[in-house]
Amino acid sequence: MELVALLSTGKGTWGQVAGLIQKGEWEKVIVLGPAFAKEFTVQGEAFDFIEFDTDKPLIPLKKELEKKLAGKFNNLEVALSIASGNGKEHMALQSALLSLPVGIRFTALTKDGVIFL
Repeated sequence: MELVALLSTGKGTWGQVAGLIQKGEWEKVIVLGPAFAKEFTVQGEAFDFIEFDTDKPLIPLKKELEKKLAGKFNNLEVALSIASGNGKEHMALQSALLSLPVGIRFTALTKDGVIFL
């Protein structure tokens, strides 16, 4: 399965994303975030980074994400982490993925490992 992870406000949430990347078995990892999130790294792990503009209103942000994500997936469903970010970013990303169309399985890292919700 492919992992799509939102990486935005709150560097405390970056550990959740790093843990998901390290502990999961992913065919591909796509991390989305604003310009400052480019500094995010996970030692020994490769991922694609897609930058987006957090200042855009909801609909233009959704369209930007949809355009940037088009053609990136091989499967009909992706694992999605939205532990980071805000409501506008969450809605725009979910809407963009569903418009591609691709199904969503929410995922998180817990003390028991990677889980799907």
